Amino acid sequence: MALHQNKSVMNATDLVAAVDLGSNSFRMLVAQVVKTPSGTQLRPIDTLRESVRLAAGLTDNKLLGNDAYQRGIAAIRRFGERIRGFDPANVRAVATNTLRVAKNAPHFIREAEEALGFPIEVIAGVEEARLIYIGAAHEVPAVQGNRLVVDIGGGSTELIIGKGYEPKLMESLYIGCVSHSLRFFPKGNIDSHAFKEAELAARREIQVISEAYLKAGWSQVIGSSGTARALAELIAENNFNGQIDGANGLITRDGLRAMKKHLLKYEHINQVELQGLKDDRRSVWPGGLAIMIAVFDELGIESMEVTDAALRIGVLYDLLGRSQHEDMRFVTVEQFMQRYAVDREQARRVGNLAVEFLTQLPKPDEESRADNIALLQWAANLHEIGLSISHNGYHKHSAYIAGNADMPGFSKNDQARLAALLIGHTGKLGKLANNPSFSDWRMLFCMRLAQVLCRGRSDVNLSKVKVSEHNGNYLVSLSKDWAKEHPLTEFSLQKEAAEWERIGRPYSISLK
Repeated sequence: MALHQNKSVMNATDLVAAVDLGSNSFRMLVAQVVKTPSGTQLRPIDTLRESVRLAAGLTDNKLLGNDAYQRGIAAIRRFGERIRGFDPANVRAVATNTLRVAKNAPHFIREAEEALGFPIEVIAGVEEARLIYIGAAHEVPAVQGNRLVVDIGGGSTELIIGKGYEPKLMESLYIGCVSHSLRFFPKGNIDSHAFKEAELAARREIQVISEAYLKAGWSQVIGSSGTARALAELIAENNFNGQIDGANGLITRDGLRAMKKHLLKYEHINQVELQGLKDDRRSVWPGGLAIMIAVFDELGIESMEVTDAALRIGVLYDLLGRSQHEDMRFVTVEQFMQRYAVDREQARRVGNLAVEFLTQLPKPDEESRADNIALLQWAANLHEIGLSISHNGYHKHSAYIAGNADMPGFSKNDQARLAALLIGHTGKLGKLANNPSFSDWRMLFCMRLAQVLCRGRSDVNLSKVKVSEHNGNYLVSLSKDWAKEHPLTEFSLQKEAAEWERIGRPYSISLK
């Protein structure tokens, strides 16, 4: 296609971008959305990759060292220039294992968001696994039956079994090419004993999930992302697969063993001579190789096809799903409602009323009203899941589940906000007033008010209530006659006002 033709079709609204802040590399993929009669496709048009080695900069006390910190921010600032002017709805940035565990990750994320110009989600391991599978499933040929996808990252390894585009089993293990290399091959030293220990350590992690995975079975194995691609290229360029027909682009058991044998000829990683071994991969290659051998041996794999950019492709397809009202978070909430036998009528009642109140309040300056409405509805749908454990303190159980369960589609920040609304929707407010990171006061006000008014668990005799806010002061207006006929509700509203006053947030009730 001619250059002038490309310019004519690549409008800003056609472009989407995924940013992957991995433990070893930071990557960005910009793609054009192409809609066809058979569905929507993504056409990659630009990629950026920087070897940041974030995991290697993690100190013993789980802090990002200054050098790694600054390398990361500098790379993100360059990424930000490339997507400057993009619609925020067309960009999704995710951070993985190192930023899940680093104690100073919140500070890094704040600075990184300013440098990038877009929000950054720190995603859970299982969410990372789900997105990896979605990406791989869109990148490789369809297969009958199950597919196993293996992604060895810098700080974690994800293993997923799925069928078609739907993942079934998802696990994230705390073994990665960077962390494993640092642990077993410090300063780049190599010996057979250390390599054997690296293999055994990886196999112990995989053994925990191997029985369930072997029982599920698969007819195709895919290795995704940087480690798998690098291993496949090294095997092909150095003929470690031997004379196997069609072996290029494959990782085979024999190829891995031949590569290991070649590696152990040397005493230090800098001495290793291999065609195609890139400098930015040299230091993390032994750990990745040991983990991949362990995966093959523990799961009985003979050969693996390779694809690239699985996480980034998955992020973009998931982003498209959200814009097309196929948001995985809605599916997750529905599954939780089923699992915990939620009273759907009460959830609907509280949710509708809370959203009605929120729409009466001022629109946020820097947040999406639509996103906040969705979060408020999810909170209402899940606020009673803790009843499945105990009525006493059920809101604490609800919050714990929402904050700690694997919730596909939700970022860590999503889950933290959801858990805060659930812990705060009833009871004392002091627990949130002392939390400087909590900012969803408007949504909490709406949810608590709806909870009070819906205590009777009935749509009958609900009063028409008006709410307003000015400079953080809340005003609740309702009929004086209705309040007189519902003394328990009026008493509860007065208690609610006193609770807000106790934390320094004025709350008035007007009866007319």
